[in-house]
Amino acid sequence: MTMSNWSAVKRPIPVPNDLTRAFWDGARRGELLFQRCHTCGNRQHPPAPTCTNCVSTDLGFEPVEGRGTIYAYTVMFHSGDRRFADAIPYASVIVELDDAPGALIAGNLLGVPYTEAHIGRRVRVVFEPLNDEITLPQFELDQ
Repeated sequence: MTMSNWSAVKRPIPVPNDLTRAFWDGARRGELLFQRCHTCGNRQHPPAPTCTNCVSTDLGFEPVEGRGTIYAYTVMFHSGDRRFADAIPYASVIVELDDAPGALIAGNLLGVPYTEAHIGRRVRVVFEPLNDEITLPQFELDQ
């Protein structure tokens, strides 16, 4: 199995807004930030205006370690967006982090063939700069 070639992929650039800016600023610094509810302690992702547990609006962003398990995955064999064609086949993963149970984050599994993606496999976050402003949290196997 060969590994996906991400070097030739020109990724779409996310556009931060008032709700997501802290997340993207943290990623640019190499820090994974999730929202935490100051009322009930719930950690959540993606960012939302209210707590997904208690509906409080008293939320802030706090760092999470970035280690967890693959909760779900899909292998991309065809490119719906031609910009991703050079990376095919690749594994997109949904990860549940150890210190944010129930909160899920999506990314790609980097550095290994797509066949290494398995539910329950341990992964850790890595940061992939797209430009000076935007860095993507991605995942690699946690050996």
